[in-house]
Amino acid sequence: MEGIEIKPYDDSLKQEVGALIVSIQHDEFLIPIDLEAQPDLKAIPSFYQVNNGNFWVAIYDNKVVGTIALLDIGDRMGALRKMFVHKDFRGKEWGVGQSLLNTLLDWAKKKNYATIYLGTTEKFVAAQRFYEKNSFDEVDKQLLPSTFPIMNVDVKFYKRSV
Repeated sequence: MEGIEIKPYDDSLKQEVGALIVSIQHDEFLIPIDLEAQPDLKAIPSFYQVNNGNFWVAIYDNKVVGTIALLDIGDRMGALRKMFVHKDFRGKEWGVGQSLLNTLLDWAKKKNYATIYLGTTEKFVAAQRFYEKNSFDEVDKQLLPSTFPIMNVDVKFYKRSV
């Protein structure tokens, strides 16, 4: 992971973050979505960086190569959102995904979260394996907290105690 820096998001990275996420969703995984359909990406500070939530980026050579967010959904619970890593930076060699997740989990511990939930699409098989290796257990959609934001494309849901 030499040369990778994980830091909180700031609006100077807005365009680059949006471009990375949409390119992975739309171009790589053929999910029919664009930036307009994701208003949270247009207002990251007011959407994610409030209460006990946050949004982080992985930077390599002054470029955004990964993202992750923790949305505070109340009652010491959070929703892991917007975890994306550029295809050239995935895997153990770079460790970007693991570093992003570790940053989020460390934050969650410091902020006294009890549980983190997430939803993912059927297409993100490698992501599902990654979450399972990191102690996330699959949970039935009906057992999600009412404050959890379910996305239309999400079909698998996970939770993990902090």
